[in-house]
Amino acid sequence: MENNPPRSKSNGALLAALIIMTGLAGISSYLYFDQKKVSENQEVTISERVEELSTTRVKLDSISTALDAKIAEVQKLGGDVTELEKVKAQLEADKASLRKGNRISIAKYEVKIKQYEAFLVEKDSLIADLQRENVTLANNVKVLDEENTGLKTDRQRLSDSVTTVVAQNQDLSTKVTRAAALKAQNVKVFSVNAKGKVKEDDAYKAKRLDKIKLVYTLLDNPLTKEEPKEVFVRVLDPTGAVVSDMANGSGTFTVDGNETIYTTKQTVNYTSNGQNVELLYTRGIPYKPGKYTVELYSEGFRIGSGEFAVR
Repeated sequence: MENNPPRSKSNGALLAALIIMTGLAGISSYLYFDQKKVSENQEVTISERVEELSTTRVKLDSISTALDAKIAEVQKLGGDVTELEKVKAQLEADKASLRKGNRISIAKYEVKIKQYEAFLVEKDSLIADLQRENVTLANNVKVLDEENTGLKTDRQRLSDSVTTVVAQNQDLSTKVTRAAALKAQNVKVFSVNAKGKVKEDDAYKAKRLDKIKLVYTLLDNPLTKEEPKEVFVRVLDPTGAVVSDMANGSGTFTVDGNETIYTTKQTVNYTSNGQNVELLYTRGIPYKPGKYTVELYSEGFRIGSGEFAVR
């Protein structure tokens, strides 16, 4: 009976130890589950953060692509892209900061994104204005081209009219000049021998034909000025060649813009009274047998002709 108290004390100590251990186990369990909950919450927060950053990057990339398109469009329309390029540079800086930074304010980037989107909407209006201006400009250019074409057509018509008038005037001038030209009639050729005897015949003997005497009448023409006129004489042999001898006064003159050889020439004081004109021509060599033609020219026109024969 005397040994019971000590066992009671031992049991009490054991019970106290069990209570303490149970409490510690409870505390440990609580701390474990609390720590697990904190870890889970942290994982959720990190996941949400990663998703937010990814979404922000996608939005910024989309805005960057839209900015590139608008810069290209404005350049194509001939507009100023200075402001667009400045905003693009700021956007690229924001994207770089988002990639490098650990402490990023997503709310701050949301504000920036809204600002960028508002800027894009504003530039849509600018591009629409530029497009309308370009359409108006294109229409104005088309109108100017049509007016220019009309002016060219009018100028060409005027030029054609002037050319026509000039041609008509030249034609009229030619007709007036031709009408005012001398007219020679009754062109006759006589033979003159060495003794000076003049003879008219159907054909002249070559050995007796030392000189030829040309006689013709200049008709009265009120359009012709009474002044000295130069008359060119061309004698054509049976082959059609011009009889010429530079030593005896032959040379060249112009007819219808072409240089032509003449046999001889003389200056006639035209008096507009139907005057008779004579010309004596000496050739240095004998005439060949055949038919000869005599042509008279003055002021660029043929004014008469005659013929003679040599046997």
